[in-house]
Amino acid sequence: MSYFFNLTYARVLSLLIFIPAFFSLRKKNDTTSFGRTLPDKALIAYLLLTAILCFREGNITSGTGIVNNQTLTNSLREIFYLFIDIFLPYFVISRSLKNFQSIRDAILSLAFAIMVLAPLALFESLKGWLLYSSLSRVFELGGGMGGYQARDGVLRALVTAGHSIALGYLMVVGIGLYLFLQSSIQQKFIRRFGMALLVAGLIVPVARGPWIGSIVLLVVFILTGRNSLQRLMILAMMAIISVSLISIFPGGERVINLLPFIGSTNIDSINYRERLLTNSMIVIQHDPWFGSIDYLDAPEMQSMRQGEGIIDLVNTYIWVALDKGLVGLGLFVNFFALTLFGIFQAMRSIPDRDSEEYLLGRVLLATLLAILVIIYTVSSITVVPIVYWSFASLGVAYAQMIKKQSRMSNGG
Repeated sequence: MSYFFNLTYARVLSLLIFIPAFFSLRKKNDTTSFGRTLPDKALIAYLLLTAILCFREGNITSGTGIVNNQTLTNSLREIFYLFIDIFLPYFVISRSLKNFQSIRDAILSLAFAIMVLAPLALFESLKGWLLYSSLSRVFELGGGMGGYQARDGVLRALVTAGHSIALGYLMVVGIGLYLFLQSSIQQKFIRRFGMALLVAGLIVPVARGPWIGSIVLLVVFILTGRNSLQRLMILAMMAIISVSLISIFPGGERVINLLPFIGSTNIDSINYRERLLTNSMIVIQHDPWFGSIDYLDAPEMQSMRQGEGIIDLVNTYIWVALDKGLVGLGLFVNFFALTLFGIFQAMRSIPDRDSEEYLLGRVLLATLLAILVIIYTVSSITVVPIVYWSFASLGVAYAQMIKKQSRMSNGG
């Protein structure tokens, strides 16, 4: 099959589960037709533009150089990827989750899968042994797993996420989902242990982008709840006190240096991101509206080539703008903006601010915003795009569910 298209485990699941579900949902009368919602329209526009741009003449390039010429076959293959990687998950998730229980089940499944990674990540960090890194060679994953990386002498765990930032990104999503699920856990010890496990899983990848995302998650979650200002003040005081106490203990300076904004460890990665943003702005100006297919051949991008021989586009928004131009970036951002707006509007229509439906909206809004912050620090590698497209689909399903409940309660 790899001679027809690049077959990944996610695509195997898409072919075996999402395609049958897609045809099954289309037959049901209560399935909302695609294109009815604002996020649908934004996604249609983005996918159409991307599909059209697949037929541009030139060379497909990557961080390691030219891959092959852009032929008709390659263009059709890329369009097929758009269908199974983006459209199918979006349609099936946003249309199959029609009630509160089905959304709850989906969240529980995703949260449990992420929680399984947390103790494994903790083991990797404490033992200094990446459990799955050799699988890329054994199973010929083609670089699907990352290798050994350390930050200030601390091994960066990655488990099966493929990259330490991707693992931290998953943990932020897991924390967000757990904020919803923990209310149904009666035993206080188990409830606290679950959160502590996810927080530990967030720490051990030593990835500052997800750490910033977790702060965004907590702030937005608090702001959308009761007594928000008081709780934010408490959170800020706890953060200040924690940093002060850490700096006193032996080895505390190492911990402080790892923190975003105030730490000085591995400052080169921050400088690289600043240079990438500056150089990318220059390249984008050459083809501002629809980008180019050979943007990595520009001298400004070639100067970003690292010791590994790659140009690491550690920013999803920059990658979209370079590849699809400002029009493509606008459509990409617009899809998520409309999804966030739909979640917020649904929350406002819920009269009971203590209900589980409102809590679910807070979690979805805060987690999706955190995701959008994190992908500013990482390219769309490994599980990153799978999660942000799927989570946005979950947000669309939630908005449609609340809208339907509102119509029913109003007798519509």
